[in-house]
Amino acid sequence: MERQQNVLDQICIMYDSFFEQEKKIASYIMQNHKEVVNMTIGELAKESGTSVATISRFCKKCNVDGFHHLKISLAKEIVESNDDVKVSNDISRGDIEQSLQNILANKTEEIKQTISMINCSELDQILDIIQIANLVQLVAVGNTIPVALDGAFKFNEIGIKAVSGTIWETQLAFALTLKKGDVMILISNSGESKRVCMMAEEAKKNGVITIGITNNPNSTLGEIVDFHIKTATREKLFLNEFCFSRVSAMTVMEIFYLFLTVGQKKSYEHLSYCENLMADEKL
Repeated sequence: MERQQNVLDQICIMYDSFFEQEKKIASYIMQNHKEVVNMTIGELAKESGTSVATISRFCKKCNVDGFHHLKISLAKEIVESNDDVKVSNDISRGDIEQSLQNILANKTEEIKQTISMINCSELDQILDIIQIANLVQLVAVGNTIPVALDGAFKFNEIGIKAVSGTIWETQLAFALTLKKGDVMILISNSGESKRVCMMAEEAKKNGVITIGITNNPNSTLGEIVDFHIKTATREKLFLNEFCFSRVSAMTVMEIFYLFLTVGQKKSYEHLSYCENLMADEKL
């Protein structure tokens, strides 16, 4: 069953849409979520340099009924994480061992949350669509391009004709050649890339089935595509102003690849043949 994102992931996703005062609250919660569980709303207002009214509005934006509900959600997440090691969001070369544990814990949670939000029935449909597609174009711009390139390589290895590219204009020109029976997979962390959304719209005009992979459940791209896979990222727990983690999107590609390969004789034979041809190039 598909699950909803927990409150920390929701805050990470919505961070860029918050006003400056709301960002102060978000940053404080992301860095001190275990302490926030035991705070009053007044204490949080003081510590974050905001007001009680702003915190109330912030909670509504995060789809929780109020500050008490926010604390319950945070507490539940802490219990479910069941940390045996003391984990924080700090990364420092002064304590590399603990920093590695912090990175591991949050990256693990990214993957867990991403998988928990996948609708199994929808995934089954997507796999059928990719498997019988005439051609799959994987679209991305900026820092998600490596995900698209990796996906195209994986699909071609198992006999599913796929293409991707690094130049947006080339991707757009190719997208305009797609037709019914083809599939477009679009990867965008925010789901708000004008270029990616444009390609989705143009593809749909020609009867192409579109699949979006984003970190934002309410994104523009998510509204356009036929299927929307939502991922989780916690990069903002480490880098307040940036969010470019590819771990979750890569996980989705790995899921596609494994389901389309394991137990599929034709795919496995194609993969084995391809790997054997490449083996001669290895020492």
